[in-house]
Amino acid sequence: MTNSRKPISSLRWWIGGLLFASTVINYIDRQTFAWLAPYLKLEYHWTNFDYAAITIAFRVAYTIGQTVFGRLMDRIGTRRGLTVTVIFYSIVSMLTSMARGFYSFATFRFLLGAGESANWPAATKAVSEWFPKQERALATALFDSGSSLGAAIAPIIVVGWIYPRWGWRPAIVVPSILGFFWVIVWRWLYHTPETHSRIGAAEREMIAADKRESVSPRAGGVQLRWRHLLKLPQTWGTIIAKMFTDPVFFFITDWLPIYLVAKGIEPKSGLIAGWLPFVATDVGSFFAGWLSGHLIRRGMSLGWARRVPIIYGGIGMTFLVFTIFTTNLYVIAFIFAVVTFTYAGFTVMANTLPSDLFESGSVASVSGLGGTGTGLGAILATALVGLVSDARRATGTHAFDPIMIVAGIIPFIGMVLTLLLVRNNEATERGLVRRI
Repeated sequence: MTNSRKPISSLRWWIGGLLFASTVINYIDRQTFAWLAPYLKLEYHWTNFDYAAITIAFRVAYTIGQTVFGRLMDRIGTRRGLTVTVIFYSIVSMLTSMARGFYSFATFRFLLGAGESANWPAATKAVSEWFPKQERALATALFDSGSSLGAAIAPIIVVGWIYPRWGWRPAIVVPSILGFFWVIVWRWLYHTPETHSRIGAAEREMIAADKRESVSPRAGGVQLRWRHLLKLPQTWGTIIAKMFTDPVFFFITDWLPIYLVAKGIEPKSGLIAGWLPFVATDVGSFFAGWLSGHLIRRGMSLGWARRVPIIYGGIGMTFLVFTIFTTNLYVIAFIFAVVTFTYAGFTVMANTLPSDLFESGSVASVSGLGGTGTGLGAILATALVGLVSDARRATGTHAFDPIMIVAGIIPFIGMVLTLLLVRNNEATERGLVRRI
């Protein structure tokens, strides 16, 4: 394309805004079921493990889809890939309103997980295409913060507005419409910097200069095969960074309403716990993105600018353990907010690492592998949460205590492993990964 039309100022941030909106919609569609779960459990007589099984159906498809769609995005491009997947999962989300019981819910959630799995590999690839290294963490924070905003909005829309008036089926259908409007704007605005007709000359050159500076002279942008990627400790570091943290956040998003009920708190009266932790996640995302970029501008190496949020994230998530000592709604909401604020720093860096470490042809693939690791961890965690909470039902408000203890320890272990694996080594010298 030629630049024959008036350029859009700071176009890359408009692109980032679109990725943010995609993530918001993705999470609203996903969280609708979680907030309806306490009511659906009563209507269909489900146990916690029944709910866990339906959630696992989503996670299985999400796990497989992260790797499959990650590779696909590297081949067909972000614009086409997100168009197809957002349309697909929006249709599936609407059709979920036709579910009649356990098996139909599990089927629709499986299909939804497959469609929604493309968002993170695609968004990570788009960030690598549009943003220089000093802005990547903040751009990643921008799109990633959509998950917490979507999770915060969902209970207000679903439990606070639609469900009390019209029931659970309309509560599923209405949010599903948003994806179709998003695709229209996406198709109009998104192209790569090299071909976009509305990018300014200065912005195009800035992006191109960063790519020339970052490209490895030996790798030359070549797409590495999975077997080569999986031999690199940096790949495993990015997988562990997500696998050991994201399942904890997914526990909060998937189980929070049921957890509150176990603590003796009704979902509608516990809405503060439904939005405060996710607002904290947004604040934490932007803080970590700003902090990492600030440290780079102050002369800190790229590697240490990414490690700082990872370190305070791993430490901060241990605060989950303190929830076992209280049933106070406001204390629980505060603890969850501290955990999600620090988690956000860890996960923003985890989502940024693929674009820091790998050439454009492998970014979505590595991001997808990280998502698959997350999915495997989440599947195991979800099954255990269902089994343990059912087995400990007689303990009342302490049913989830062992779960909270483990959830506080695992991210700390993930922090240590990530720091050990993601560093410059022989693979860096050979040009297989970028220096950080």
